[in-house]
Amino acid sequence: MANDAPTIDYRALLEEEKRNLEAKLEELGLGGPGLTYDSNFADSSQVTAERGEVEALAAKLRDTLDEVQQALDKLAQGDFGKCENCGQPIDPVRLEAMPATRYCINCASKH
Repeated sequence: MANDAPTIDYRALLEEEKRNLEAKLEELGLGGPGLTYDSNFADSSQVTAERGEVEALAAKLRDTLDEVQQALDKLAQGDFGKCENCGQPIDPVRLEAMPATRYCINCASKH
C-alpha cells in the first residue's frame, strides 16, 4: 500500500521564511546601507526610543534568519529534522509549523 500522505517541502518552507525575514529587514531600512535618522529632529528622545525599538526588532529578525540558515545548512548536510538535544526525529507536524526548530517538542519544553 502506497503512502498517500503529502510530502512536505521543508526547503521551500525555509526559503520562503528566509525571503520574508529579509524583506522585513529591508522594510526596516536594514537591508541596505542602514538606518538613517534626522539628527535635527526636535524630539531626540523619541528618535532614540524608536531607534532602540527598531534595533531590538532587527536583532530578533537576524537571530531568526540565522536559525533559518542553519536549518537550510542541516537540510543540505542531511541532518535536518533531528533534535539537537536528544537526537530523535522531530515530528513532521512541528517541522511544518516551525521548519527552523532545533528541538523536538519534549526537549523544547525543557529549555
